[in-house]
Amino acid sequence: MLAGLIGVGIIFIGARAFWAPQAAVGFGIPDTPTEDRSFQAWLAVKAVRDIASGLFILILLAGGSPHLLGWFMLAATGTPVGDALIVLRSNGPKAAVYGIHGATAVVMLAISVLLLIA
Repeated sequence: MLAGLIGVGIIFIGARAFWAPQAAVGFGIPDTPTEDRSFQAWLAVKAVRDIASGLFILILLAGGSPHLLGWFMLAATGTPVGDALIVLRSNGPKAAVYGIHGATAVVMLAISVLLLIA
């Protein structure tokens, strides 16, 4: 159930990039040029990957074993950890580093552990 919420959430974040690219400012990188067409192209690439990642979770949730989903979620925890490091390296707000990306990584790690011990 919790893994499903993560999957739906990341699909929503990816889809939102298409209809509201200015929402990318919430990622935490200062001076994000949301009106720049080159940035919007990069954002579209990221959005497609976010949507695919969310779908992977939902597919594994529907048809895979909890153990397999747990390993996938553990591997996918690298995404919010990487995002946190990118925002930190870009001198972004600590609230985004720890409150958004770090918290997401902790939740995903906890879900992974629960699925792997089940």
